[in-house]
Amino acid sequence: MSHILDIFTKDALEAARANNTYRSMRLMETPESSRVKIRMPNGASQEQILLASNSYLDLANIDELKQAMAQAVLEWGTGSGGARLTTGNKTPHQELEEFIAKFKGEESAITFNTGYMANVGTISALCGKNDFIFSDELNHASIIDGIRLSRAKCFVYKHNDMADLERVISAAKSEQDAKQDARPFRGLIVTDAVFSMDGDLANLPELLRIAREQGVLLMVDEAHATGVLGKTGRGLAEHYGCAHADVTVGTLSKAVAAEGGFVAGKQQLIDFLRNKARSFIFTTAMAPAVAAAACNNLRYIDAHPERVQNLRDNVKFFCEALQREGVNVEQSPSAIVPIVIGDEARALEISAALQDAGILIPAIRYPTVAKGQARLRASLMATHTHEQLQAAATVIARAVKEGV
Repeated sequence: MSHILDIFTKDALEAARANNTYRSMRLMETPESSRVKIRMPNGASQEQILLASNSYLDLANIDELKQAMAQAVLEWGTGSGGARLTTGNKTPHQELEEFIAKFKGEESAITFNTGYMANVGTISALCGKNDFIFSDELNHASIIDGIRLSRAKCFVYKHNDMADLERVISAAKSEQDAKQDARPFRGLIVTDAVFSMDGDLANLPELLRIAREQGVLLMVDEAHATGVLGKTGRGLAEHYGCAHADVTVGTLSKAVAAEGGFVAGKQQLIDFLRNKARSFIFTTAMAPAVAAAACNNLRYIDAHPERVQNLRDNVKFFCEALQREGVNVEQSPSAIVPIVIGDEARALEISAALQDAGILIPAIRYPTVAKGQARLRASLMATHTHEQLQAAATVIARAVKEGV
């Protein structure tokens, strides 16, 4: 039987090892925070400055929030017992959705077990084989998989290139006209709000203009924007001071520091997804205690906008510190600071050297980014100190310039 397994797996694993794209997991022995302990290759524990977390506001280890989740477990138990449409719908789920809608300034919201499931379920519910989807070339894998499941015709436009987006929409309309298809044109623009490997932002005002002029829907995934962008962390629309997309997707597992995903928008959209999104309908609901924790954490963000500002200040300081040290980075508008290395093997070597020096920052390689675009992906927290960030910038610059 092992020979049969080899047919499916051996070549792929050997190729990954050969081209420096093989992946393994590191063991973190302390809760997520700005400083952690990890298990080193020699088996020893070592304290690290964590520059690799999506818990941007560092909420996962706040005593009052942990105690609130513990109390929710005592009150609601450890699991939900069913799908939301059968027996799994509990009071914390409803309270969470109501608060998400309020926080995002929308009529309604619906939650999923993960942000991945939110994207996959929403795209495949909205679109079918006779529809057209227009996707930014750097969109997250969950968006790509949702498009594949939908069986819609996908046009990929150049990253953040609004002229190219208009071009592909025109091409799709011409394609439908050529078929003499009398059905109304149905198109969906879908984009990340913050692109997770580059840290740059979608141009929401222009996307809204194009969507309205072309008569298509606009969907934005705010996984890395909620709790990060805007004066109070409400996301991309607050950042730009403009209207929301038709469909706003997000996650509760990054800045919110819980678990789950959501979609916020018009009540009609939420009613539709509740009836059509397979990743919502055919799965057991998230544990009520998790929903309660996510709601408590969102309320904390709402009550502490200074936490969002602390994060922005840290990002500015870190980028400027890297620049002073001679590292080629731009000022990031998000919490993500990419340091492009290029070669996969060298990126791995630098990341390992930084870990030995007490700085945990991962090497991101193909297929997450294009071949030859391997990078160190720094992601910051609101609780990093300027001293930590300056020390990290100095060590990173030395490692990058000296080639380890």
